[in-house]
Order: sequence, then C-alpha cells, then structure tokens
Amino acid sequence: MREMMLMTMQWIMLIFAFVIIIHLITGKTAVNKLVSLNVLSGVVLAFLVLHGVQLGRTIYLDIALVYDIFGFLGFLAISHLLNKSITGGKNG
Repeated sequence: MREMMLMTMQWIMLIFAFVIIIHLITGKTAVNKLVSLNVLSGVVLAFLVLHGVQLGRTIYLDIALVYDIFGFLGFLAISHLLNKSITGGKNG
C-alpha cells in the first residue's frame, strides 16, 4: 500500500512538472517565467524526496537539500538581475 501511494505521488509530481514546463515555455513575461521556474524547482524537490523515501536511500534527501539551496540562490540572483533591468539599476 505504501509503495503504491509513493508511486502515485511521484506520477502526480511528474504531471505537475509537465504542466509547469508548458507554462514556463508559454509564459508572457519574464516574471511569469521566473515564478514558473521556482514552482518547477519545488516540484522537482518534492519528487526527489518521494523517490528517496520510496527507495529508502538518504542520498536522495541530501541531493534534494543541496538542490533546494542552489535553486533558492539562483532564484535570488535572477530576481536581482530582473529588478536591475526593470528599474535601470537604480535600486542597488
């Protein structure tokens, strides 16, 4: 029962990722694409955690933690550059 639930949740995460990738490609503005990329990062993180729990391997949880840290730092960097391009570099 546990294995079936974990497998079902993984498939749901893959479906979510597919929908978010479509939204990422068809997004109109850079901010819209940035939010889609951040949500996709969260879905990938959830998938890694589910996969690690299903296999009983803690290495997937470690990878998910590092992936989340780098994803957050990347999100900050991109949003900072996007802010500079919108305001013309006036806001630090």
